[in-house]
Amino acid sequence: MTHAAQNPVFCALDTTSLAQAWTWALAVKPFVGGLKVGLEFFNSNGPDGVRKIVDLGLPVFTDLKLHDIPNTVSGGIRAVLPLGVSIVNVHCAGGAAMMRAAAEAAASAGARRPKIIGVTVLTSLDQSDLQATGVTGSPSDHVLRLATLAKASGLDGVVCAAHEIAMLRRELGSDFLLVVPGIRPAGAASTDQKRVMTPKEAHELGADILVVGRPITAAADPAAAARAIRDELFKGPA
Repeated sequence: MTHAAQNPVFCALDTTSLAQAWTWALAVKPFVGGLKVGLEFFNSNGPDGVRKIVDLGLPVFTDLKLHDIPNTVSGGIRAVLPLGVSIVNVHCAGGAAMMRAAAEAAASAGARRPKIIGVTVLTSLDQSDLQATGVTGSPSDHVLRLATLAKASGLDGVVCAAHEIAMLRRELGSDFLLVVPGIRPAGAASTDQKRVMTPKEAHELGADILVVGRPITAAADPAAAARAIRDELFKGPA
């Protein structure tokens, strides 16, 4: 994922329309390091739709959030491997055996192995939301617990909120991939995300990948919005 290493921004193509996703992807391609397709896109367009996005030549993160028994998740990962995507995610809440099964299935792709990352706590959730589901402690405590289990289970990294970057770097090391959604440029509405941060702040804390959706795709000029984020990240001395 060399391009992503140079530019950490992945544009989230959150739509059911292949034509719309393609239009956005073509517009932002010069200004982002990768693309993300999620469950709504996959359910509407299937593997062929994902292949079309992969064919653009940027790393693609398939945000499927697999969460099932180990055998089913293993099969799900194996089914995605021929698409040539760079990242696939599973829910850490599925447990150690499920995460190990996902990592082992990915390894069967050899040199074309995608990164497998775990979803910790959704950025739409805060402490009161977690308490309603029976989780005690803070979101950060729960994120660290799940991320530690993910690393021990062989995953390459996790999805986390920007405010957990420093903690996870400290506890889990510099080689553990941190993919951060809920990224909002200064002045942008947070919408349904409750734990957000600007791209520059998250990048400086050590996020590997910044997932940015609506601030780019809902802009009047998505290419200009993506370019502005890139320029904000890299302005000044290199």
